[in-house]
Amino acid sequence: MNTPKTLGFTTTILHNDRQKTIEHGSPHKPIHTSVTYGYQNARDLAEVFQGKQSGYRYGRQGNPTVSALEDKLTKMEQGLASICFATGMAAIGAVFQGLLRQGDHLVSSRFLFGNTNSVWQTCAEQGMELSLVDATDVANVAVAIKPNTRMVFVETIANPRTQIADLKRIGDICRERGILFVVDNTMTSPYLFQPKAVGAGLVINSLTKSIAGHGNVLGGAITDTGLFDWASYPHIAANFRKQAPAQQGMAQLRAKALRDFGASLAPDAAHQIAVGAETLALRMERESLNALALAQMLEADPRVAVVHYPGLASHPQHALATELFRAYGALFSFELKPEIDCFDYLNRLKLAINATHLGDTRTLVIPVAHTIFFEMGAERRAEMGIADSLIRVSVGIEDTSDLLHDFAQALG
Repeated sequence: MNTPKTLGFTTTILHNDRQKTIEHGSPHKPIHTSVTYGYQNARDLAEVFQGKQSGYRYGRQGNPTVSALEDKLTKMEQGLASICFATGMAAIGAVFQGLLRQGDHLVSSRFLFGNTNSVWQTCAEQGMELSLVDATDVANVAVAIKPNTRMVFVETIANPRTQIADLKRIGDICRERGILFVVDNTMTSPYLFQPKAVGAGLVINSLTKSIAGHGNVLGGAITDTGLFDWASYPHIAANFRKQAPAQQGMAQLRAKALRDFGASLAPDAAHQIAVGAETLALRMERESLNALALAQMLEADPRVAVVHYPGLASHPQHALATELFRAYGALFSFELKPEIDCFDYLNRLKLAINATHLGDTRTLVIPVAHTIFFEMGAERRAEMGIADSLIRVSVGIEDTSDLLHDFAQALG
């Protein structure tokens, strides 16, 4: 008997909607704009509400177009189930709104996206304990764990200094101690890395970034990898304990975080993200090649003080990145020598756009300390290694030679 061939990453995304019947033979799931869903039999409606049969209740809790995207994301992360949200930050907030309680302890990498850092401070103000550690070494995570630690949170590649968490060893210690391991995969994307491979129980992606890829739509997602034992988690409400153990975490997140807080992904946004995701692999390969070429050129220039990119042999976690990731990603940052003003440099660039955002088809640059990390203050920036002259680059798909010329000429 012939064994069915396992389809590749891009083929799976391209043809996933067609695995179920679509009206008129469309290759895409259409945009369903209905907010409410009617049933011929009132008993069916009641059973959908009670979870006894599948179906849609209300647009805030689910939509056929969004469901099709969730199914794609689940396959991309080789997970059990996914939930989409209106933004990546809504997905991050949902983890804590849905799963943590006053008195719980959270261990997190201290190398964090600025808004995630802000959410953590809000959690601390609401009665949760927070330990921010250097997660590039598992020993720091191990020392921070307490009896009331419920979760360990890291990013794959930190934004903007590109530190890489000791992912495999952190996953091992979380599994040994029964702690939920949550990994934000935004900087790598499911094409370059799947956190399930290092034992993550939940994976977060900002769909706004590389998955959608064109800077034209917001979205976020949580994927359950199926590795965490929800039967052992103390904060699952009694009504969700009626579900099979593997489904309890996502059932609570969909109700307590998506339904109750209402950060639902719109169907037209879901459609845009799904179409953008079709070229994720192609874009990530090109962007990663461009980023490596740019980082190597800048590192070799005497007017540049330092370049932070995992693809460089000088990066502290270069070997780890080589072991874990398919490529080194599209994000890097660099610091100029003191005699070159970072604002003057940015203003001399012709192709790169002065803008916040990541994972776009166009190359974007931003002076980090003065913009997206300004609010956290100088002391916190110093702890994260963010110099006043640090420039973050999100590399696009432009022709490599054009980018090299642009970044070189701007040095003056």
